[in-house]
Amino acid sequence: MQIIISSFCVLALLQAPKLTRGEDFGYDGVIGPTHWGERYRECAGKHQSPININVLRVKQVSLPDIAFVGFDDSIDGVHVSNNGHTVLIEVENEPHPRVRGGPLEGDYVFSQMHFHWGDNDTFGSEDKINHRSFPMELHMVFFKEEYNNVKEAVLHPDGLTVLAFFYELDRHQHPAYDDITSALLNVTEPHTTVVMNNPFSFLNILPYDLRRYFTYRGSLTTPPCSEVVIWLDFEQPIRLAHDQIEVFRELKSAHGKITHNFRPIQPIGDRVVFYNIDSNYFSYNEIEDPDDQTPATTKSSRRNHRRNSSFLNTPQGSILVLMLTVLGTLLIKNIYL
Repeated sequence: MQIIISSFCVLALLQAPKLTRGEDFGYDGVIGPTHWGERYRECAGKHQSPININVLRVKQVSLPDIAFVGFDDSIDGVHVSNNGHTVLIEVENEPHPRVRGGPLEGDYVFSQMHFHWGDNDTFGSEDKINHRSFPMELHMVFFKEEYNNVKEAVLHPDGLTVLAFFYELDRHQHPAYDDITSALLNVTEPHTTVVMNNPFSFLNILPYDLRRYFTYRGSLTTPPCSEVVIWLDFEQPIRLAHDQIEVFRELKSAHGKITHNFRPIQPIGDRVVFYNIDSNYFSYNEIEDPDDQTPATTKSSRRNHRRNSSFLNTPQGSILVLMLTVLGTLLIKNIYL
């Protein structure tokens, strides 16, 4: 796989600052996240990302299905770059993959995907679920089609959507990631790019369940932290082996290895996180919220009522109701005989 410093690489570096701003920020010291707001005003905004998602505080909704257009296509011309902060994956093919549906109004066109990780397997994701951090997180960035490009899209409150996917450890290698990890071996130095040898399919690197996700309004997680992002955090993680995640930690910035590149959790403020439910799956409000001040006896009564109601709506419950009805009828007849 040949390292390419080409016009495409230059283009990628020109585009990336719209989201990453080159080398003028970092994750430690005087250029770390606590100082971003000094140079980028919006980084101190009220609707910033990432956040912690408390599953007991989400609002359950049933949104239209998301259409993942072109996600199962075989894509050539996939460029993998180390921009000094993360791994960027961009595609040449036209038309680019796109998404629509769910909480989105209109089509959103793929711009790039990148990753966030920590220096070990206990943390690394940006968003958290119930304060749980995952070892790595994938962000797939899309801009709204009517705005034509990312530069224009970041000027509008609905300009971008990010599909976020968490990673979990698995004992087995994920074969669809072999080409990505192979490419990373050739971009360990900052500002280098390679073209993947084999065709690439988005669907192959994602989890099976794309129906259950959390969604909220937030921001870019790097300067300039523009509050223009509709976030979709998918619940089912992608499973990777430790060795596959470890390859990401070998990438270098101008200051050494990129051991961690995630922004700390930001206040959720007045925002509501929505959870797209599937009635065939688990409902979060069946769990007791440790922050709920409702007396235990009341919560127990409500929980038992929900369980009984749920059982009565099953085929077994319907049979039981029928049997009890028949038995009651026979008892009444015997009384009056």
